[in-house]
Amino acid sequence: MSNENQISDAAPEATSQADIRGVLIQVGGARLLLPNATIAEVLSYAPPAPIEDAPRWLLGQIRWRGWHLPLIAFGELSGLAREQGGLGSKVVVLKALSAASRLPYFALLTQGFPRLVTVSRDSLSIAGREGDVLPHAVQARVLLNDDPALLPDLEALEAMIGEALAQAA
Repeated sequence: MSNENQISDAAPEATSQADIRGVLIQVGGARLLLPNATIAEVLSYAPPAPIEDAPRWLLGQIRWRGWHLPLIAFGELSGLAREQGGLGSKVVVLKALSAASRLPYFALLTQGFPRLVTVSRDSLSIAGREGDVLPHAVQARVLLNDDPALLPDLEALEAMIGEALAQAA
């Protein structure tokens, strides 16, 4: 076997190792693309306990495994759409990424069940143009196999949750 064949045989394997598992989540007005590793659990929606003086996008708190988690309406927060929970809604519990986060988890309201996807370098591209204005807490507009999605800025989202909780306290 020549070296050229060995290199070409190794290329597909290297590409598949670069693939990551992602999750597409339908929120009010858009779909979010998140790494699967950020998802802790998917729950059925139940009305949250209200938080006084909280912004409209902070729907309240839910109980999960002994924690009181803030429940976020991403569509409201980003200005994409009005969003309230109801029949068919789910709650996705996300692991906080920021070391500065007050809570290790927070919850996101979704419309329907999240969809597991494989994200490869060839299937993902940036959508829009440089300088386009992005919604709040959105890092980028992308196309996954020609389907539009948003990459949320989880660190910015966590900071916004922390500020909202501090002001409501």
